[in-house]
Amino acid sequence: MDINFNKNEDHNKLLVSEYRNRLGRIKKGGGQQRIDKLHSEGKMTARERIDYLLDKDSRNIEIGAFAGDGMYEEHGGCPSGGVVVKMGYVKGRQCVVVANDATVKAGAWFPVTGKKNLRAQEIAMENRLPIIYLVDSAGVYLPMQDEIFPDKEHFGRIFRNNALMSSMGIIQIAAVMGSCVAGGAYLPIMSDEALIVDKTGSIFLAGSYLVKAAIGETIDNETLGGATTHCEISGVTDYKARDDKDALDTIKNILDKTGEFTKAGFNRTAPAPPSENPEDIYGILPRSRADQYDMKEIIKRLADRSEFEEYKAGYGKTLLTGYARIDGWAVGIVANQRKVVKTKKGEMQFGGVIYSDSADKATRFIANCNQKKIPLVFLQDVTGFMVGSKSEHGGIIKDGAKMVNAVSNSVVPKFTVVIGNSYGAGNYAMCGKAYDPRLIFAWPSAELAVMGGAQAAKVLLQIEKASLKKKGEPITKEKEEALFNDIKSRYDRQTSPYYAAARLWTDAVIDPADTRKWISMGIEAANHAPIEKSYNPGVIQV
Repeated sequence: MDINFNKNEDHNKLLVSEYRNRLGRIKKGGGQQRIDKLHSEGKMTARERIDYLLDKDSRNIEIGAFAGDGMYEEHGGCPSGGVVVKMGYVKGRQCVVVANDATVKAGAWFPVTGKKNLRAQEIAMENRLPIIYLVDSAGVYLPMQDEIFPDKEHFGRIFRNNALMSSMGIIQIAAVMGSCVAGGAYLPIMSDEALIVDKTGSIFLAGSYLVKAAIGETIDNETLGGATTHCEISGVTDYKARDDKDALDTIKNILDKTGEFTKAGFNRTAPAPPSENPEDIYGILPRSRADQYDMKEIIKRLADRSEFEEYKAGYGKTLLTGYARIDGWAVGIVANQRKVVKTKKGEMQFGGVIYSDSADKATRFIANCNQKKIPLVFLQDVTGFMVGSKSEHGGIIKDGAKMVNAVSNSVVPKFTVVIGNSYGAGNYAMCGKAYDPRLIFAWPSAELAVMGGAQAAKVLLQIEKASLKKKGEPITKEKEEALFNDIKSRYDRQTSPYYAAARLWTDAVIDPADTRKWISMGIEAANHAPIEKSYNPGVIQV
């Protein structure tokens, strides 16, 4: 190994260490004091509930762990968006589990909480996975009600999705393990089956204080909407549980008796590890996002037996396309090649840039994967499409549009890994969040933005200088440098993978070592949902 490999390895392992430290802090939710209070009430935390529910020693992935990170600081913060979402296995059945974290503002819903819940439901709907709600929430966070209550993608969309999933035959089970008030009371009752924990669970449209204020009736919360009331008088819930574990055991027993599902039929053989050491990824990936490297070497560390059958290897070289297996699943890979390449005409092309020929190749490859029913994996390290008169005259916009069209109309499941740069229209063509990947996740080395920080700062600095000049204000070299650094610092902060994950532009930031697990579990989930329409690129022909 050369010295550069070792420096890259040290840098990337430090990034992973930072990732683990950040994740560790987030997993504490509202802090130890609130966790202790929950335990003193005989309740488990959201994460403890999920860990108990999921099959022991089975693999799982967490969606949106960094949601809300660094947001709502004026309101005391909202770690993980106040809700924990995991995809895992209950009695061998793959499920999505959603658990309110009562240590964060009593499980109240911030705007990002709603967005994260909708993402969990979207994953369940797209993949026809059972979804389990572990409810313990004070409802909408009132100081921000205008940002969570009335719009199309706000709180009410949750119940609309409950109804749609019911019509689609997607299993929904809800356990009320704490507060469940106001509009939130509809979620468990719109599920197929509802459980409630005795003495700690409660469901009502209005609590005792509001009832007293509204109609003058004096009543305690337990009589108003406790387990005995809803299991023996109103009939709102179906099962009464003694405690949290009893409720979770009941859910296990329900799922243990569910029937088989119709599979999509994606190709899978016996899984095999990569022949090349996956740990080498840390040394291959450069410290600087501007440096070159060979993306094929990354693919060899992700693919079973390190085998990659390349499609159109000698054409459109700044995009790699080809077939592989990941944990046994057949996949079509579209990846940005990050080294300078030479064309047959002797011309040099920049790594990480999409040219007309590479867009043309990807468009054709995506169509082939749809024809053969092979899931697509996009490995992003893209700075954008090629610019300049030669590219414009050569029709780069037309070829780029064809690639975007192919990605948009693809009917096979798509999975996106943001390895490095994810800039501008390159993000779109390489299946960014707007193009409905079943899962999209980033490595700690990722950057997501319209353009890189230095480039953006130069553009914005020119605008700022022109504005100052118009006002007749002189700008010294020192002031220009300070302005540039200020703009770049602000922009760099917004390109961070954690900034993106906080806003759910990606589903997660992960250790590169977990990439195979994420893709494998994602395809297994997608295999629950048969493809019901044909690939049709529409007016823009390939």
